[in-house]
Order: sequence, then C-alpha cells, then structure tokens
Amino acid sequence: MSHHIVEAQDLHFTYPDGTEVLRGISFRITHGESVAIVGANGAGKSTLLLHLNGYLTATSGTIRIGDSPLLRENLKQVRRAVGLVFQDPDDQLFMPTVFDDVAFGPLNMGLPLTEVKTRVKAALETVGAWHLHDRPPYRLSGGEKRAVAIATVLSMSPDIMVMDEPSSNLDPKSRRVLINLLRGFTHTKIIATHDLDMILDLCHRTLVIREGRIIADGLTAEIMRDEELLASSSLEMPPSLRPCPVCGEVNQCRV
Repeated sequence: MSHHIVEAQDLHFTYPDGTEVLRGISFRITHGESVAIVGANGAGKSTLLLHLNGYLTATSGTIRIGDSPLLRENLKQVRRAVGLVFQDPDDQLFMPTVFDDVAFGPLNMGLPLTEVKTRVKAALETVGAWHLHDRPPYRLSGGEKRAVAIATVLSMSPDIMVMDEPSSNLDPKSRRVLINLLRGFTHTKIIATHDLDMILDLCHRTLVIREGRIIADGLTAEIMRDEELLASSSLEMPPSLRPCPVCGEVNQCRV
C-alpha cells in the first residue's frame, strides 16, 4: 500500500433480508486527512465502515485502498493497512489478558515474538494503558477498554485508522483523553460518530450520510453551522457552536 488513500465508487450494499443500506456512495480520502462520517441512526455509517477493510463486500461498486482495489485476493494486505476500531470494544477484546489481545494481530502477521512484544508495549504506552497489560479485558472500565481496542489496531501499524463511535459511553475525562490521543495520530483517520463536538476538534472534513447516500461533503466548520442540513439528517448543531441562553455569545458562559 504505497499511498494511504481510501476511495469508494458508486458503492451499493443490500443485506440478505433485502434491506438496502448503501445507495451509491462515492468519495475519495487522501493521505493524512481526518474525515468524519455523520448521520442519523440507520443512515449506513457502520455498514460503510465495515466495507473499508473487507468485513462486508459491496453488492456493487468498488473500494480502492492505496493503489489497489479491495479484492478477496489482497484482503490480508488491506487489513494490515486499514485498522478498524469497532463501536463496542467487547467485540474486539476476547483474549485472556490485555497483552494477548494487543499481540493477537502482530502474531497473526507472522512477526517474530520479540517484535510482537515491542509492538504491544509501544501500542499500550501510546494509549496510556501499559499498566493494564496483565489485566483481563472484562475487568476494565469503558474508557480503558476503548484505549486497549485502539492499541490492538495500533500494534499492527496501519496506514489508515477507521473508528466507529469511538467516544460512545465514555465519561468526560476519558473522552478528552481519547480526543487528545487521536489528535496526536498522524494516520489517515475516518471517524463515524454522533459526537459532533469531537468532530470539530479532530476532523477538518465531514461527510453527511442520509438513507445510504452522501448528501454533503465539505469543511467540518461549515457543515456544523448549517442547521438546515443537520436537521434534515436528524442532527443538531454541536453545543459548542450554539449561543449561550444567558449572554447570547458562543463559546462563552454556559448554564
């Protein structure tokens, strides 16, 4: 994967029960971009993310990662390039200890044990969770699980980070730690979320999805101020952009 590019062309997807979820999705995300994907529940955000490293296969249309179309034949290489953090960390953590979970990917890449250990320690230190390495995942808090889930992806050194609702169920402190962590990543980042204030902090570009189609693609700051556009997708302007009900100013006092 010589270029960290994600491109979808006229992507359609229908589940076996006949539910059509994606209806002609097209976009191009280039190296180093941080892009948000927003929309109402059921708009197709999670389904789209699951296509980006081959967990789901499009009914029609194509996805390119770097220079190559995503095909069954190169799925292993694509999954090394595109790291996916699931919405629920419990879907990603299944080994007896945190260390084992973070080591799972590098081991399956066939890396030497010494390199695996180095990668695990580096990934856990990056997310501030090395002290949890010998803990069972089920004993962790929600924020700790989220950090470890991110470490399981970082240990594989992906070029592209894809995240589904990374701030869901986090307390304010854990959310801020997550935002600061993601801000420091140099990866291409694609984040699907309802946390629009987090998007303002992290993503310069936003795609708005409604009923399986992209209805807007532009600068995050402009999209987050378009109340009509947001309302049409069952979204609201982020709290940080709304005028204070007392003083009328934005980003001033709050009640």
